[in-house]
Amino acid sequence: MSINDIIPFDQLFSSNDANSKKKRKKIDHAALASPLMRIPKMDVHVARDLIDIGIKELYEIQGRSAESLFEEIKKMRSATPIYRLSYLRMAIYFAENENADPKMLHPSIWVD
Repeated sequence: MSINDIIPFDQLFSSNDANSKKKRKKIDHAALASPLMRIPKMDVHVARDLIDIGIKELYEIQGRSAESLFEEIKKMRSATPIYRLSYLRMAIYFAENENADPKMLHPSIWVD
């Protein structure tokens, strides 16, 4: 029994197999590395939205309205899903409360 009987040699060393043809997901490294991702259960897409409207630090959302932030995001991308509003509310809560209640750090708590 040779290795060709187990795994075809061309598939073992080829980069043209089915797995390499799959489209790779784009990773938003800047959003993942941002201070906004210190918020527990924060969605990367919401962090990217905040970065795109000029918010890069947590203190910049203190005292802001989630609805006004959402409107700014909608001006840039009109197809922004409504679920992101709950993440914005949660982010503002986290930014404004030094000892945030862990029970309040889930986006489902902030849904209307």
